[in-house]
Amino acid sequence: MRGGRHALTRAAMLFPPDACPRIVVKIGSALLVDAEGGVRRAWLEGIAADIAERARAGQQVAVVSSGAIALGARRLGLAKGGRASLEDAQAAAATGQIALGHTWAEVLGGEGLTAAQILVTLDDLEDRRRYLNAAATLGRLLQLGVVPIINENDTVATAEIRFGDNDRLAARVAQAAGAQGVVLLSDIDGLYDRNPALPGARHIARVERIDARIAGMADDGSASGMGSGGMVSKIQAARIAGRAGVALAIASGRIERPLSAEARHTIFVPERRARARKAWLAGRLTAKGVITVDAGAAQALAGGRSLLAAGATGVTGRFARGDVVTIEGPEGAAARGLAEYDAADVTRLLGRRSDEQEAILGYAPRAALVHRNHMALL
Repeated sequence: MRGGRHALTRAAMLFPPDACPRIVVKIGSALLVDAEGGVRRAWLEGIAADIAERARAGQQVAVVSSGAIALGARRLGLAKGGRASLEDAQAAAATGQIALGHTWAEVLGGEGLTAAQILVTLDDLEDRRRYLNAAATLGRLLQLGVVPIINENDTVATAEIRFGDNDRLAARVAQAAGAQGVVLLSDIDGLYDRNPALPGARHIARVERIDARIAGMADDGSASGMGSGGMVSKIQAARIAGRAGVALAIASGRIERPLSAEARHTIFVPERRARARKAWLAGRLTAKGVITVDAGAAQALAGGRSLLAAGATGVTGRFARGDVVTIEGPEGAAARGLAEYDAADVTRLLGRRSDEQEAILGYAPRAALVHRNHMALL
């Protein structure tokens, strides 16, 4: 074993195997690639050794790995780390993805593990059928003891159909894989109450609930300049994970063997685990349209009720029956769910009582604009 024996103790581990059968680990570009655009091979071998230790203890590990664009940019001699234009990023990703996959196969192979590569786009996890297919593939690979190496397919993704960062991708992958924990390894050791470079910045070890105060602590910059995410994307990832009942930790990768070392981090405590379909709805990053509602309807939704036409006040976007829509109240997004009508019919029903709707539509109305069984609160 290249990384050497490094006994893991439960106290030192984030998400130990006996408490967390399946985890997702996200590794940022700044950790995997050095300033010259080469792989930090020795550090990565330590990560592979950590994964092998966890696998021997019975834990299944999937990795969301950044680094393809940074690696490809070096090989192609592209400016700004390959991010000067969409075309440069796509070319760098196409070139770097081969190098990245080969490197992971080598370091994991050195620990007796098999790597698999999965490239996804936003649509793969936003479309329900494709999401289920991805979840099935992930599950089978993990059952076989394979370590999936997952990345966004930047070669074909555009601004309209991409995650934009691997933090949120890791949270969605954890949801699809049925994981209990996500570790975001980064160049920072967690959340601070302000930019950690400022005097008096205080580290936040545990977050029970992501509210406006917590969200306000985030800085949206990537410290290294290599990646595409900052603390904003990490908090967004924690929201997605939390709504699916998955705990998420932000930890520093600027140490050797970060998956076995005892080091400072921030843990985001999850909400109660949601049913699979509702977790998928809550974790979505896109919607076909928006239905706005009054304060009374928003309160009814919070109490577990369906959305009735009487409480709806507006419609934006073009959507069909069965499409995902966001429901917004006076205080912002309240829920996300599957529309029972298309946008044109919802517009005709705005503010109308149930006993008026058949005459307006010309057919028997459905029970609600969005039924509570097909809705997730945000």
